[in-house]
Amino acid sequence: MIIDGTSLKVEDVVRVARSGEKVECHADAMKQVERNRKTLEEIINSGATVYGINTGLGELVKVKIPAEDIKKLQVNLVRSHSSGVGAAMPEEVVRGAMLIRANSLLKGHSGVRPVVIQTLIQFLNNGITPVVPEFGSVGASGDLAPLSHIALALIGEGEVMYRGQRMSAKEAMHDAGIEPLELREKEGLALLNGTAVMASYAALAVWDSYKLMENAIAALAMSFEALHGTDVALDSRIMEVRPHPGQSRVAAILRETLKDSEIVKRARSEKVQDAYTLRCTPQVYGAVLDTINYVRSVVERELNSITDNPLIFDVALSGGNFHGEPIALAMDFLAIAMTDLGNMIERRIARLVDSKLSNLPAFLVKHSGLNSGLMIPQYTAAALCNRNKILAYPASADTIPTSANQEDHVSMGMNSALKLREIVDNVGYIISIELLCANQAVHLTGCSASTVKKIMNALNVPLFQEDTVFSEWIEKIKKTVDSGNIPKEAGIKIYP
Repeated sequence: MIIDGTSLKVEDVVRVARSGEKVECHADAMKQVERNRKTLEEIINSGATVYGINTGLGELVKVKIPAEDIKKLQVNLVRSHSSGVGAAMPEEVVRGAMLIRANSLLKGHSGVRPVVIQTLIQFLNNGITPVVPEFGSVGASGDLAPLSHIALALIGEGEVMYRGQRMSAKEAMHDAGIEPLELREKEGLALLNGTAVMASYAALAVWDSYKLMENAIAALAMSFEALHGTDVALDSRIMEVRPHPGQSRVAAILRETLKDSEIVKRARSEKVQDAYTLRCTPQVYGAVLDTINYVRSVVERELNSITDNPLIFDVALSGGNFHGEPIALAMDFLAIAMTDLGNMIERRIARLVDSKLSNLPAFLVKHSGLNSGLMIPQYTAAALCNRNKILAYPASADTIPTSANQEDHVSMGMNSALKLREIVDNVGYIISIELLCANQAVHLTGCSASTVKKIMNALNVPLFQEDTVFSEWIEKIKKTVDSGNIPKEAGIKIYP
């Protein structure tokens, strides 16, 4: 993959973060980086006062740094800002952040030397991942603490994951033949002042949300047949008079998925309408899809933005591009949307296991009483939905001033990111539980849609005649959901 500072996409972050794809820098972009560095050096040599280069940071902006200490300032910044706590972030998130930071620095207004970007790329291409604690960023001057832990590893300090082992950065760099980075003017600040970690979380969550939507539609199609739903509400004429793009897209996919279903065809003549969890799925799922699309547009702008400070043009300009509010709000929006997707799915699970609503055996088992059947998986889905509702409260609605009130409004975007990741994972489990229940129901009633048969084949879960340990089956289904095999086999595709 060649990065140039302008064209990074969500799927690019996924390929590097999860699949280990190698990265190169575009030659023209590197030339711009070199030109920008020369401009910065000219500004420094002119004696101008420039934030973070010959001044302290935040509230310490009024402190002038002597010329002989300017380089030491950069190392001190990295060490002092490496103050995160908690468990280590997932390696894929850190890898994504390193890619995004390199891409941002490549735009050529951060004042770093090419070697800074090259060292980030060497880490990625050699599979060296800094150990970064989860907590410490308020998403204001970017992700200061998390990015500092990354920068700490680049200078040969701190710890990394390398070849499956946790070790010192110095040891891993020596083994990979990478020289520790010697920071010069502004380079420490440029590495730690940005939104790359939040943006990494966001990019991965957007990708996963698309994949969950595909699985959710597959599960919905099974439930349609199991509950003998009518497809009248999917009629394209209904969609045309309320032309939200997601709504129309979801309805079209469902019509195609159920087009040869004799069960749905029969229901069309026998029923006037269904409950909302079937009838309103284009409207609800469509709104979720529109939200994912919107958030993707915000995230991809962020992936190709310069988010440090100050920025170097013909002069050094101090601004606020590091503030995480644009993606904090977007991540909170996506968290709400995915929570609601889970809510609707849980209500359909409850309908499937309730014999009074489904006309199926109680809890989807023939000999209920002796067997509890799929009673408790619905409890699990309910518990996950409750958890998501708690997590869906927007972190960006809060602010706690930092740096002695110099940074008097912060985004809390890192907490938005952490919450969103958990919500997305929880929704994957809720979808898995619907697949478990719908599969059992269709085994009991039979299915007629060819696509539903493909979904069942991809799922490969038997009819349960008596109670078993359903937790193991939910985990098995979740792995299948994460693999993407179900929508692939069913021909269901959402991502543009």
